[in-house]
Amino acid sequence: MAFTGGESRVNPSLRNLGRWLYRRAENVLAVMLAAMFAAFLLQIVFRYLLNMPIGWTNEISVILWIWLVLWGAAFVVREEEEIRFDLFYASAPPRVRRIMFLIAATSLIALYAISFPAVLDYVTFMKVEKTAYLKIRFDWLFSIYIIFVVAIILRYLWLSWQAVFGKAPKEFDPTKAGSGV
Repeated sequence: MAFTGGESRVNPSLRNLGRWLYRRAENVLAVMLAAMFAAFLLQIVFRYLLNMPIGWTNEISVILWIWLVLWGAAFVVREEEEIRFDLFYASAPPRVRRIMFLIAATSLIALYAISFPAVLDYVTFMKVEKTAYLKIRFDWLFSIYIIFVVAIILRYLWLSWQAVFGKAPKEFDPTKAGSGV
């Protein structure tokens, strides 16, 4: 759901800062993916070529996968790139699309906000556990979920602001649908 109209009112230096931060978030995602791939290759070499299985490579791959997915969803994947069933939404007029978006956004914000104290409590409680090989505390490992929740709440607050005071979300154009590239 890309919004139009509000972008022109954003300070150009603020917009440039946002673009720079977005590129850095993509860089972090790329580094995590490269590290996960390297650990995966190392695991194959040690297990199948050297016949010396090592467990930490599997552990780091799982940890990086969790971080990669939640970091990407929080900071890299754009609203219009998210997968959703939007048959009714795409065919609705602009005013109805705006209302539909605001209902969905309000629901998401409310659900994440209501669950946040329990999630925070659980993540902080997990400091008592550590991973098997690398001995990483689980509160550090799961802290990405806290970052994800805060980022999603802020994103939907911003998008809701744009929906209320800007133009309606863009109409979906199936001729321009793609893989996000």
